[in-house]
Amino acid sequence: MREAGELDVKGRRVLVRADLNVPLDGETITDDGRIRASLPTIRDLAERGARVVVCAHLGRPKGTVTPKYSLKPVARRLEELYGSPVLFATDVVGESAADLVHNLQDGQVALLENLRFEPGEESKDDAVRGAFAEKLAALAELYVGDGFGAVHRKHASVYDVPRLLPHAAGGLVLAEVTVLKRLTEEPERPYVVVLGGAKVSDKLGVIANLLGKVDRLLIGGGMAYTFLKAQGHEVGRSLLQEDQLDQVRGFLDEAAKRNVELVLPVDVLAATHFAEDAPHEVVEATAIPADREGLDIGPRTRELFAAKLADARTVFWNGPMGVFEFDAFAGGTRAVAEALAGSEAFTVVGGGDSAAAVRRLGLPEDGFSHISTGGGASLEYLEGKTLPGLAALED
Repeated sequence: MREAGELDVKGRRVLVRADLNVPLDGETITDDGRIRASLPTIRDLAERGARVVVCAHLGRPKGTVTPKYSLKPVARRLEELYGSPVLFATDVVGESAADLVHNLQDGQVALLENLRFEPGEESKDDAVRGAFAEKLAALAELYVGDGFGAVHRKHASVYDVPRLLPHAAGGLVLAEVTVLKRLTEEPERPYVVVLGGAKVSDKLGVIANLLGKVDRLLIGGGMAYTFLKAQGHEVGRSLLQEDQLDQVRGFLDEAAKRNVELVLPVDVLAATHFAEDAPHEVVEATAIPADREGLDIGPRTRELFAAKLADARTVFWNGPMGVFEFDAFAGGTRAVAEALAGSEAFTVVGGGDSAAAVRRLGLPEDGFSHISTGGGASLEYLEGKTLPGLAALED
């Protein structure tokens, strides 16, 4: 994969596909981690005299101009963090974008409006997607793929545009791939994977692939209740995917055959209902009352998981242990994060809610070896899938 640093960019228009898909509360960005992660590549290109044209998506506007998904607040924050002006186009490939790009000077940075305002960006029709890609490619002379959080999508800006322009991978993508190769090719052992989050179905592929690679698998979050149910335990009104029970039983059997230690919660915080102030109590994970739902792992499980991480040399963590957005149910996620932060292992936080939790809980990011910017992309890589955006950059 060619590196962006190898490109001769001085005086040339460089289209940078970044991942600026940040959470918003109105026009307030609640977590700017992805913007900060995109800055080194943008800054490097600009300092080398490129005319930098950044493109990115936000949310799911489904091919229509939707004001609440405008990248304007992102442009403001990018400018603040960058410390120099960031020009903003009010469209993607229209008059505003064309004028802005045409008038860019060496070292200047511009951001186009939300790519997903254009139906061609996500189209399943190759011709429609390709036609939009041609318009986007026409704005630049070179392409740098640096939006790791989108490389698992066969979208115009990720897959088609690099086929139309001389291209290279940005520093963020290169760093992510290096880390993921370390997790999949020759991880130092013991290798422990911690999975949480709401649904087992989101993690089926990664669990299946990891069972042949890991030494220990810790399961928490909402997905743990499907595992507990598969073992024959009652889970009350906890999150449950009945249609995944047979698959999960298969995982349990396969883990036993492969000598993979699969660790489930031994106690949970069981609440009367899903709310921040819901009354709750600690109960055995194998005896959750019929009128309660588990919203976090309990204190004994936190200690158990920390102990199972203590001797690890490689750890990958994806998915919170509970409803970390509610302070009362954030303790399990904090316990896992603190165990990783205090570890001497190579520790990787697999993007998405896990990365958001680290920042929300105020934990120092340098306490982890790597915090990924792409939850879904990281998981699909670990599943062994070919990621379209990476394949395009390798061509």
